Amino acid sequence: MPTTVEHRYSQVVDRIVRLSWSELSVDELACVQSAYYYFSVQFRESLEIACQLFGDDRLLAQLKREECDTANLSPFPGIAAPGERMNHDEFMRRAVNASDIDPVRRARLQQSGERYLRATRALPDLHRALAITSYEDGGLEAVFRAILQAPDWDGPGLAAFRHFLTEHIRFDSDEQAGHGALSRHIVPDDRVLPLWTAFLDLFVAAAPGLQPQLACADAAE
Repeated sequence: MPTTVEHRYSQVVDRIVRLSWSELSVDELACVQSAYYYFSVQFRESLEIACQLFGDDRLLAQLKREECDTANLSPFPGIAAPGERMNHDEFMRRAVNASDIDPVRRARLQQSGERYLRATRALPDLHRALAITSYEDGGLEAVFRAILQAPDWDGPGLAAFRHFLTEHIRFDSDEQAGHGALSRHIVPDDRVLPLWTAFLDLFVAAAPGLQPQLACADAAE
């Protein structure tokens, strides 16, 4: 990840990647999906903030067009009709609603997600804007590839989540025309660290089974 290797937040990206994704049960993966929905809301808000702060930036404007009010995730059965335009967090909201999550657990996930949004919304606008490059230029691609190690994607909601992840890897990974290329000119630094730390905490709160591999890996360092 060319934009993150010299910063502390890249260590948090690595910690997320090293979580025990391949050990997740289908129920825990549904919880991860729910947690990611709240991140997707935060991502859209941060992108909107970046476009406001850098109002003349044509590349960021293009990135927003490819993340918001777009049909690039359509169609998907039960989630998005052919040619249907929506924000990507709306796609995730529908995917979560299509997943079978116990009502008590769903309420707990909502509380955790709302805490996450309150915490990230309290951060300075510039820090949130800078985070966009750390997400798009390799950070989220690494996280998505890690999540895809989960063994069981049974059910329409999780199938939609997998579609979301694989398509975003495609969106982000093109070195010349991908989403990383559209944001790379805005260089992040460790002012984005709290956003990545909150992302890690959001995942572990949603699926405590992710934690053991992280603890073992940290103990070995």
